[in-house]
Amino acid sequence: MSILQSTTSDLGLGRVAVLMGGESGERAISLKSGGAVLAALLRRKIDAVGIDVGRNILDQLIRGDFDRVFIALHGRGGEDGTLQGALDLLKLPYTGSGVLGSALGMDKCRTKQLWTGIGLPTPAFRVLTAETDLDGVVAELGLPLAVKPSREGSSLGVTRVDDPTALAAAYTQAAILDPEVIAERWIVGREYTVGLLGEMALPVIELEVARGFYDYHAKYEANDTIYRLPCGLSEAEEVILQRLAVRAFSSLGCGGWGRVDIMRDAAGAPWLLEVNTSPGMTDHSLVPMAAHAVGIDFDELVVRILKIAGHGQAG
Repeated sequence: MSILQSTTSDLGLGRVAVLMGGESGERAISLKSGGAVLAALLRRKIDAVGIDVGRNILDQLIRGDFDRVFIALHGRGGEDGTLQGALDLLKLPYTGSGVLGSALGMDKCRTKQLWTGIGLPTPAFRVLTAETDLDGVVAELGLPLAVKPSREGSSLGVTRVDDPTALAAAYTQAAILDPEVIAERWIVGREYTVGLLGEMALPVIELEVARGFYDYHAKYEANDTIYRLPCGLSEAEEVILQRLAVRAFSSLGCGGWGRVDIMRDAAGAPWLLEVNTSPGMTDHSLVPMAAHAVGIDFDELVVRILKIAGHGQAG
């Protein structure tokens, strides 16, 4: 259903559909992101319509006579290439990565396989199945481990495993969300994120949580998560992370805008964790925070993302 709309445009962007909600496990966050994006467009007097995405979304887009689409969907069905392919068929420019970059970016296993193949640093991992020798995984990768559904976002289904007897339960929990599950060597160190906007790498943010790791609660609900910006690294160290993020993002065929998450171990070596091709745009979100640090306020960020919307773009 349509949520809200305006009828005045001043930037030549035409009629814009802001897609949000959907049916993934990240629906609630997507509605917050989409609502914030829609409000920003309306403040800039852009003809924008918010749509809570359902199974009739293509009919709504065809009937709505839209000129471009801002994708504020998170997770499967909106961030994994399926929607991007449909929009390509409709010849509707959209924000973010195209089919290939979206599909690869959503798939942690294929992302890591590609990065490993081209020599980019990412923690060692194994794909888990019901038949996997879990003791062998622990012997190969060590402890602790991160156990993750391959195709989920917002840390849904992710478990830190410190005891080998907990690995089977962690696998079972992750497999509820995705039949493909990976176990990844846990990097002990500091966590950073790099937002990307077009050809620009935004300032690096260091993340520090009060307990556990940067999970769903720390990302969207906690008020005690610390965001360090400036990140505390030297200029040279920050540039290394920014360049690594740009290379990691573009290697997957991603483009437009996004975010790359990186760990830095005790020796200072960087390790790529994953990419996000449709980052959050809520009051806890990282790309708006980084953009603000270089003088780009939220409304301007939304407009810039929309201006570089394309058909199946890649970095």
